[in-house]
Amino acid sequence: MQVREVPMKMTVVSFSLAVLLLAPLNSGHAETGGSRYSEAYPSAGSKKGLQVEIVEDALTLGVKHAALNFNLCQLVEPSPRADSVSWEYDGQRFTFNRSYVEQLDRQIKALSDRGVLVNLIVLAYQSGDEGVNRRMLHPQYDPKAPNRLGAFNTVTGEGRRWFTASLEFVAERWSRPDQGHGRIVGYIIGNEVNSHWWWSNMGRVSLEEFTRNYLRAVRLAHSAVRRQSSWARVYVSLEHHWNIRYPAGDAMQAFPGRAFIDLFARSAREGGDFDWHLAFHPYPENLFEPRFWNDKSATQDPDTARITFKNLEQLVSYMERPELRFEGRPRRIILSEQGFHTPKGEDGEGIQAAAYCYAYKKVERLDAIDAFILHRHVDHPHEGGLLLGLRRYQPSDPEPRPKKRIYDCFRLADTPEWESAFRFALPIVGLENWDQP
Repeated sequence: MQVREVPMKMTVVSFSLAVLLLAPLNSGHAETGGSRYSEAYPSAGSKKGLQVEIVEDALTLGVKHAALNFNLCQLVEPSPRADSVSWEYDGQRFTFNRSYVEQLDRQIKALSDRGVLVNLIVLAYQSGDEGVNRRMLHPQYDPKAPNRLGAFNTVTGEGRRWFTASLEFVAERWSRPDQGHGRIVGYIIGNEVNSHWWWSNMGRVSLEEFTRNYLRAVRLAHSAVRRQSSWARVYVSLEHHWNIRYPAGDAMQAFPGRAFIDLFARSAREGGDFDWHLAFHPYPENLFEPRFWNDKSATQDPDTARITFKNLEQLVSYMERPELRFEGRPRRIILSEQGFHTPKGEDGEGIQAAAYCYAYKKVERLDAIDAFILHRHVDHPHEGGLLLGLRRYQPSDPEPRPKKRIYDCFRLADTPEWESAFRFALPIVGLENWDQP
């Protein structure tokens, strides 16, 4: 029986940390033609990353990369309060929610102070405030959107100003050299946009119309970020359907990733190319089956239906094409959200852990990929039955978040102990050694 495929889930990250004092806010507008701050892109000790829920545990695990959800509709505060923080853009003052900014300060700084490279996933969730929705959500947003996630409003003048001011504000705050509030190294614009009806909704639209609107948002975000930081990266987000669309949608709700990225790149060149990069999600073809090495729809050719960990080399090869490069260099790739379900039965944890071991060794060999950010830290009770975590979620038990077998594989993945930790996985995935593809 065909197991139902479910779309990828995103959840808001929560932390429990001591409150940090907010330093005085800098505001202003960078001069045209250059960045306010100039640095080199930072390096990481490995590709090991996690969508973090428990900061202290993540640091114990030795994460080198993290991705945090960032809701623009929670950030903006069009009706300012006495404690609002503000930013001036194009002669206008824009105000933002201080408590949300301070919460993000705590989350980001706790990680980046320990050398973790943190990326923000920039989203726009439908708000209960219609004034916020008018400014931040695309005018064609359909309230029936399954996950309340909208495309960005870069259509109206008011929407473009709020979007641009918001990205300038966060880039100045979190991509500045002193790292006073923590450091963000990359901004992922939207989520899995080739399945836009679920994750970046602007109603029922054609590939051409969606790409035109999304390109405008990515270009505005890139310009806003680069006016502050010379090195912070801006990413396009895609899920694993490559030459087919997400089967639950029609042609006005989802697009093949390859067709989308080709049109996006061509349209960007026509309007003046810029330095965008790719955040990809190579989940297994069936989200409930972690044994990606058995995927049937992930083949070793450019016409593959899906790109999963089985044929991840196809993504790297495709992105090396001359027409997709920027100034002769291939775009950088991060894997910003993907994970492995824990099947039922006594072998379930071993299968999940083996899938991670095999995937990590594959990614480690692919120089074009900078980060493998695992989803999730802890199993989530509202993720369609998926059990993707390093830890279980058992709130009524004495130990509410017990570790699974994958936990120590993850912890040791980039240490000298990796080989002994990974050895059990070889017969499960059908390899004799990790040098095999």
